Amino acid sequence: MTPARHPTATPALPVAPAASDAPIGAARLDILPLLLLPGLAIAALAIMLWQGVPVSTWITLTIAALAMGMMIFVIASGLTLVFGLMDVLNFGHGAFIALGAYLAMTTLIPLAGWVEAPSLALNLLALALAVLVAMLGTGALGWLFERVIIMPVYGQHLKQILITTGGLIVAEQLIHVIWGGDQKPMPLPSALRGAVIVGDVAVEKFRLLAVAIGLVIFLGMLLLLNRSKLGLLIRAGVENREMVEALGYRIRRLFALVFVAGSALAGLGGTLWALYRETLTAGIGNELIVLVFIVIIIGGLGSVGGCFLGALLVAQVANYTSYLAPKVALASNILLMVAILMWRPQGLYPVAKR
Repeated sequence: MTPARHPTATPALPVAPAASDAPIGAARLDILPLLLLPGLAIAALAIMLWQGVPVSTWITLTIAALAMGMMIFVIASGLTLVFGLMDVLNFGHGAFIALGAYLAMTTLIPLAGWVEAPSLALNLLALALAVLVAMLGTGALGWLFERVIIMPVYGQHLKQILITTGGLIVAEQLIHVIWGGDQKPMPLPSALRGAVIVGDVAVEKFRLLAVAIGLVIFLGMLLLLNRSKLGLLIRAGVENREMVEALGYRIRRLFALVFVAGSALAGLGGTLWALYRETLTAGIGNELIVLVFIVIIIGGLGSVGGCFLGALLVAQVANYTSYLAPKVALASNILLMVAILMWRPQGLYPVAKR
């Protein structure tokens, strides 16, 4: 026998799901930082037009900034990877930049016939071999560096800063001993010299190659970290090491692999930067390490996307100010970092509060 229904009762209405019951979807993309790139470009164009500068100059500067930003990203991405996934402050990153460039230079010397040949295929093959040697060499050094120097100071940031800075100084002195302290030439392969002329716009050939390499590295890192089992294990190990080890995976090996990858990327970036400047000195790592830290601070500590955006912003500001206001160019990166941090103290796309 069913109970009688109260005559004044009303049928139950469907209740909207609570926020916690809603389907879990991707986080909303914060587009405000992305607007900085076109905003800076439009502002620079307006100033140049006001000063009577032709549009072709603005286009050339913008493409040059894109190429420069890609090279800076490749250099900084290794440090972003190490800090974001391993929480390691590696001030010795500059040593891998310099070593990669010197290994590439040493590889190109016996391949001078291929470098000077008018064949693009031979030029690219020589460059690919130099890059391979640079990445293998810096990757091997990164493995040794992580095993001997970094492993004893995991979780101790102050000691990490001191010991990796010491490692950078020692590495720079060893470069002086092996290759000498004088400036070395780093000529581009013959087919990559000069520029492609489109109307009044001149675009250097090597910069187009740098843009392509930077985009491949960026997309590869995103796919690896977000779409692969290896990336999932690494990120899970950062969040809960004990759980991942209980599943049978060795976090030590995964972290060593991350450090090797970050070091190899530094070697690739150092090679590209030395070819970009066509000269090489033992202090190339020291010259770039400050710029690298500015980029990852602007982008948000540990954020690959933020590092990519920060590198492009730094390159844009550097190129535009060096043309429009050369006296401000030296301090442009610092001023950009101050402005960004006043707006967003944790960077443009922080992945965690540190």
